[in-house]
Amino acid sequence: MSAGKILVVDDDPQIRRVMKATLVAHHYEVTEARTGEDALEKAQQEMPNLVLLDMNMPGMGGLETCRAFRAGPDIPVIILSVRNTEKDKVAALDAGADDYVTKPFSIEELLARIRAALRRSFASPEGGPRAFTAPDLEIDFETRHVRAQGKDVRLTPKEFELLRHLVAHAGKPVTHRELLQAVWGPDYGDEPEYLRVFINQVRKKIERNPAQPKYIITEPWVGYRFAG
Repeated sequence: MSAGKILVVDDDPQIRRVMKATLVAHHYEVTEARTGEDALEKAQQEMPNLVLLDMNMPGMGGLETCRAFRAGPDIPVIILSVRNTEKDKVAALDAGADDYVTKPFSIEELLARIRAALRRSFASPEGGPRAFTAPDLEIDFETRHVRAQGKDVRLTPKEFELLRHLVAHAGKPVTHRELLQAVWGPDYGDEPEYLRVFINQVRKKIERNPAQPKYIITEPWVGYRFAG
């Protein structure tokens, strides 16, 4: 039984071979692509459940490719990179990546990140709020439909899950660690840059004035609170 379909995107054929052998051994179906352009074409043909995308590629780079993926179906994207600065991680998350893994990495770490991303992708929502309605913001958690200031808003899967968790605890501060573990999985908790990027993205999409948010309030040194 397949554990899921993964598209591996890297210009190094040896890395692709190793990745494919490892993933196949763990019951994943694997499609390979050596360029960003090739990856977008393969994704349309194969409809993968997840993309492993190298940051540094000739031609269409990893960030540009990630942005292109975000314009299409919601597929989790994990960026793989030798760069380990917060600036690089933030740039990848801003481009639409769901996660960022620094090379060299252990196979166990990568498999854990893949499982976490696929769990969120395959999971069907249970419990929690079914909807939130205000004059300038409407959220239907069953259909995943969001309208802000009378306009339809498209959230990525991670943005939507982040918003869902905040609304489910409306009025109460939610810690950074709780948000990270609720949205990314139990192996997370020390990636504050993830939250900064995604909170800013959600604010830009749902707040009338993101610089002075009405709904997603920062609780200094603690986390965030949904004021609904």
